[in-house]
Amino acid sequence: MTRHAPPPAFRAAAAASHSAPHAVIIGSGFGGLAAAIRLGARGYRVTVLEQLEQPGGRASVFRQDGFTFDAGPTIVTAPFLFEELWSLCGRRLADDVDLRPISPFYELRFDDGSRFRCDADPEFMRAEVARLSPGDVAGYEAFMRRSEAMCRVGFEELGHVPFHRPGSMVRILPDLVRLGGHRSVYGLVARHVRDERLRTALSFHPLLIGGNPFRATAIYCLIAHLERRWGVHFAMGGTGRLVAGMVRLIEDQGNEIRCHARVERIAVDSGRAVGVRLASGETVAADVVVSNADSATTYRALLAPGRRRRWTNRRIDRARYSMSLFVWYFGTRRQFPEVGHHTILLGPRYRGLLADIFDRKVLADDFSLYLHRPTATDPSLAPAGCDAFYVLSPVPHLDSRIDWSVAAEPYRRRIAAFLDARLMPGFEADIVTSRLMTPADFRDRLASHKGAAFGLEPVLTQSAWFRPHNRSEEIENLFLVGAGTHPGAGIPGVLSSARVLDRVVPDAVAAA
Repeated sequence: MTRHAPPPAFRAAAAASHSAPHAVIIGSGFGGLAAAIRLGARGYRVTVLEQLEQPGGRASVFRQDGFTFDAGPTIVTAPFLFEELWSLCGRRLADDVDLRPISPFYELRFDDGSRFRCDADPEFMRAEVARLSPGDVAGYEAFMRRSEAMCRVGFEELGHVPFHRPGSMVRILPDLVRLGGHRSVYGLVARHVRDERLRTALSFHPLLIGGNPFRATAIYCLIAHLERRWGVHFAMGGTGRLVAGMVRLIEDQGNEIRCHARVERIAVDSGRAVGVRLASGETVAADVVVSNADSATTYRALLAPGRRRRWTNRRIDRARYSMSLFVWYFGTRRQFPEVGHHTILLGPRYRGLLADIFDRKVLADDFSLYLHRPTATDPSLAPAGCDAFYVLSPVPHLDSRIDWSVAAEPYRRRIAAFLDARLMPGFEADIVTSRLMTPADFRDRLASHKGAAFGLEPVLTQSAWFRPHNRSEEIENLFLVGAGTHPGAGIPGVLSSARVLDRVVPDAVAAA
């Protein structure tokens, strides 16, 4: 694979100098932390401003009653993107973070009682496909060849390339058409396999980045090969260990992360970003501003209306947004060894449920769930003899007008009944700690527009050049990273958005 190698000057990060140009980064999610490391390695003095009490954004950590819960991401793919950040600082990822491969990756449990496991081993996967639908093995292999081609183009070649000029989009259109990017993920999968369970198993991946498989561009079929090529991993101690490791890299560069520092406005002078004003009234001057905030929030709330030409409130509100999430974190005083690390429990409907979530925006009577049991791999995340879980349900974003202060507890009880009936009989009697996250929390805690958990929905007309650019179209020296800009959501996407900065942020000497 040809990786986007950093220039030699990146490889030895020196302690930040007070005379170096100053980069202010709004938000400390994976995109913001990666941007800080990269800019620090290029000689910038960096200040990361985080409104929460801890770094991490969606990847922050909840600790209660002896249990550790990763608030958000739980699956690490493309670990070389993390390795590259450590290497920029003259370090090795393995010295700070123990990443363990998960095998099998996850198990899907269908409503009819059948199961399907996913793994990196091609022979294992052929056997799994043959067990469900022998006539689909050849079609499955053809799909995986298509997935590999899409991964090579959509991720390896273009994931770190900026799309701030229309010509950059025009140049890739032939490849998009050739690979079937104008189709939906489900549509492309359905051309290869006939069994509806396999169609679900091979097409659900856009939900991991906030997309509806029935309209997300088929380029996201690349995720199947991404998982096969680099595996699915878990950070021992939880995903928060990756956040803590990145924080140490930034601090060792001589740079700073400030929590409880909510940015109220990006300061602009003569069309250039010159710093930020905090809710406390403090102003922080900067030569470069990088926003890891939700892209809609960046343009709608952090820039004065008069500063916006393309991303006006009207255009932001007319865009399509991802679904939101309902997440229940709980710990039990006994263990459930029959439950794997990652389990996907599918309800009786697929297309209809997604239409309820994305289009009708109603809270359906049925649901499909992702159940995370990290203690299957790392028992240290719970007290001895206990298990830690979180169960996640895709739900509509806040345009649904669901009052989650009323709906949350009844919905939790329905999920509990589903888990009791399908997987963990009697588990509620053993719950010793519990907490919830709803779409209202995505809005209020994480400043996500409409409470959308992944920002803009990943459809073709909101991808690459059509997405808010990594180099702002509105303001000079303002840059965007994270799920709301190119290439999109998911850990590989947000880390790749920081790689784009290598191409679009001026060198520190030029910015001084």
